[in-house]
Formats: sequence, structure tokens, C-alpha cells
Amino acid sequence: MRILIVEDDQKIADFVAKGLREAGFAVDAVRTGEDGLSCLLAGAYDAAIADIMLPGMDGLAMISRLRDNRVTTPILILSAKRSVDDRVLGFQKGGDDYLTKPFSFTELLARVQALIRRAGVSQPSPTRLQFEDLAMDPLRREVSRGGERIDLQPREYSLLEYLLRHPGQVLSKTMILEHVWDYDFDPQTNVVDVLVFRLRNKIEKEGRPRLLHTLRGMGYVLKKE
Repeated sequence: MRILIVEDDQKIADFVAKGLREAGFAVDAVRTGEDGLSCLLAGAYDAAIADIMLPGMDGLAMISRLRDNRVTTPILILSAKRSVDDRVLGFQKGGDDYLTKPFSFTELLARVQALIRRAGVSQPSPTRLQFEDLAMDPLRREVSRGGERIDLQPREYSLLEYLLRHPGQVLSKTMILEHVWDYDFDPQTNVVDVLVFRLRNKIEKEGRPRLLHTLRGMGYVLKKE
């Protein structure tokens, strides 16, 4: 699942992004309301976290513009403004939840997960991903094959979710780096190969049919053997 952070305080943005990535999310971060609006209008995000006090277009104006354009991505407002009036205004402009600074990351994570669960009730995003006998429950963050549970590390989980959402599609190393790591991650690194190797060992152990295939010079694909 992919989260967008719209926050001009670099330390806060880095802190939140690091925690979300460790929890298995793919994360993008921008620093202005204009960039946040552009990203969210383009879609492909399961939720967003937005500050109110942003340079240029503020967070509330951004959210209002999104709702005017019928963008329903759930948005958690993260703000130093603590009054009841500020919170009410945030909801009136289209925010889905409101968390004041300073905050506990554990609480932020729980709120983001709750927003995604609630959005899943009315949106067509699948609550279960499956290919052959390999299954994932994104809400419970559980993975199994043939009914046997598989424990994955956060980035292994993120990679598998990406593959399950695009079965039969060849995903290049660049695409995987962009989804699982930061956009500016070194493209010459072999971390993708290492991650695929670890994931493959977990989902294809004990002689199970191969599902995760390597296409040399192209990338990786989830398909029947």
C-alpha cells in the first residue's frame, strides 16, 4: 500500500516516512500543497498525511481542491493547531482524521490503518489478494500459501503485495526500487535481487511450484510455472 506525506518540516517527514516503510508501506513525500495536490489527483495512493501550514497552498486548501475534484483518498491531517475550531475546520474541508503535534508514531500508524480499513468498505480495492494458492490479507497483513502462514519482513511484504496487485506483469528493478524504496535509491545496487531471493525462499520452500520468475534483463513476474 502506498502513502503520500505532504509536510514541509523535513525532520517530521523523514521520521514518519521511516516508520511507515518499516511497517511495510511504500511512501512518497512532498513539501508543498501544490505538489501534494498534483500527486493525489494522479491517484495511486491508499491514504495521505498532510500538514496544514504549508508554503504556498496550505493543507486545507489542498484538501478542499481534492474533494472538489471528487478525489476520495483518505487524508489524515497532522497539525500543530490544537483547538476544537481548528479540528472542526479540518473535517469541514474534507479531512478524514486529525492528529496534533507532537504525536506518537504508534497512534499515527493506527489511525492511518483505520482510515484505509474504512475506505476499503466503500472502495473497490480488494480486501484479499490471491494468485494460485498464494494469498494475502492486506488489512490483517497476513500471508499464506496453501493455507500455511508465511511470516515476512516489511519490505518482503511490500514486494509481494506489489507483485500480487500486478500478476502476469513484468516488474523491472527500477519499478520495484521506486515502489519499495525511495525514488533516489541507487539503481546500481543489488538490493532488489537480494529481496527477491529472500521472498522466493519463503513462498517457494519445500518444493512448492515456482511462482516468482526472473526474466533476465527485464525484471520479475508472478506467473504459473
